[in-house]
Amino acid sequence: MLSKILKFILIAGISWFIIHSFYISYDGFTKPKQKADLAIVFGNKVNEDGTLSPRLKARLDKSIELYQKKQIRDILVSGGLGKEGYWEGTEMKKYLVENNIPASNILVDNFGDNTEKTIINTIKIADSLKYNNIVSVSQFYHQTRIKKLFREHHFKNIESSSPNYFELRDFYSVFREFFAYYL
Repeated sequence: MLSKILKFILIAGISWFIIHSFYISYDGFTKPKQKADLAIVFGNKVNEDGTLSPRLKARLDKSIELYQKKQIRDILVSGGLGKEGYWEGTEMKKYLVENNIPASNILVDNFGDNTEKTIINTIKIADSLKYNNIVSVSQFYHQTRIKKLFREHHFKNIESSSPNYFELRDFYSVFREFFAYYL
C-alpha cells in the first residue's frame, strides 16, 4: 500500500513538473499585446574582458527590437556587480548606446542583484516616472516567475518578450525555475 502511495506521489510530481515546464515555455514565448512605457532587461553575465555574454546580448537585442518597433518608450537595464568586476547595468547601457538607443531613453539599475530586487527597483522607478505598463525582457523560462513576482508586488500591467536564444543549459534552467517558482 505504501509503495502505491509513493508511486502515485512520484507520478503526480513528475506530471506536475512536465505540465508546469510546458506552461512556462508557452508563457515565456507569448509576445506583448500592447505598447509599454518601459522594457526591463534582466542582467546576466559580463565576461572577464568586459564583453557581454551571448545570452545578455540576446536580451539587449530583443529590447532594441522592441524600441525600434516603437513597442516601448524607454529601456531599464538592471543587474548587479558581477564577480568579474563589472556593473551589469552600466555595461548593458553602453551596448544599447553603441546600438543607437538614445542615452536619454535608457535607465540603469545597478542594484538588481537578483530577480526580486530587480522587480522591486523597477516598480519604484516606474512609479516615480508614472509608467503604467512594463515588458519584461529575459529568457523564456524566467518570464512566468517574473510576472508572478511583479503581481505579488502589486504591479499588474506586466507582459514579457523573450529573445530567440537557446543553450543546452536552458534545460537545467527550466528545471531550476520549477522550484524557484514555488519557493
